Amino acid sequence: MKSLMIQGTSSGAGKTTLVTALCRIFSDKGFSVAPFKAQNMSNYAYKTNDFEISRAQAIQGIAARCEITYDLNPILLKPLGNYYSNVYLNGKIFKKMHATEYYQKFVRTQGLQIATKSLESLQKNYDLVILEGAGSPVEINLMKFDIANMKMAEIANSSVLLITDIDRGGSFASIVGTLSLLDKKYRNLVKGFVINKFRGDIDILKPGLRKIKEKTKRSVLGVIPMIELDLPEEDSLNGKAKNVVWNNKTLDKIDGEINRLSKLVNSNINIKKIEKMIT
Repeated sequence: MKSLMIQGTSSGAGKTTLVTALCRIFSDKGFSVAPFKAQNMSNYAYKTNDFEISRAQAIQGIAARCEITYDLNPILLKPLGNYYSNVYLNGKIFKKMHATEYYQKFVRTQGLQIATKSLESLQKNYDLVILEGAGSPVEINLMKFDIANMKMAEIANSSVLLITDIDRGGSFASIVGTLSLLDKKYRNLVKGFVINKFRGDIDILKPGLRKIKEKTKRSVLGVIPMIELDLPEEDSLNGKAKNVVWNNKTLDKIDGEINRLSKLVNSNINIKKIEKMIT
């Protein structure tokens, strides 16, 4: 039973992309791999006659070459506006919920139980589960309700790799700030960092990488250059997101993009060190 978790300093940091790449990289290494995201918010789903999950986890499943089941994303929230969402549990519509009801009455009880059950099922059936967090693990107003980040890493007994989007600016402060706001027991789970969407000469970045290690006692394990990918967007907050027809042509195209992504990531991060992080 091995696991690794990817968390981000913010939404859009690159968690989904990195999990996708690592699923393919470790599948190519001979592991039986499955992705997992306890809770996702998206109006874009992968649907079968029996269930639906976020299409991001379906694409990660394609990358991992595993069976796509509801266990990959046991809780899916489809936002309706005015703080309401349709809540899907184990791939089936459960009920419409206001955010207050979801957070205060559901998420740390029934929600946590459902997510844990799916995680344990994957851990039982695969060599490696690569977990994806949601947003930031240090949203102070939401931390006690958060079952998608450090609570799930704790349950999985998983090391955490923190990714940040340097193209937005503020990545060094985001790394140090995220680490400092975590409870000590969770801070100890974070083993390293990945910088995403870098443009330019990496030599210019090296003083910053040394400073991060000095401040945090942890290394940056990779710097991923900016890349344009032709993969379906994860969530409805991105105006470019489009519906996907899941036919053979689409699947072949997605698989080709995953291969391109995994080669890029594999050549720009220290996979050997990440492999040692896997617990």
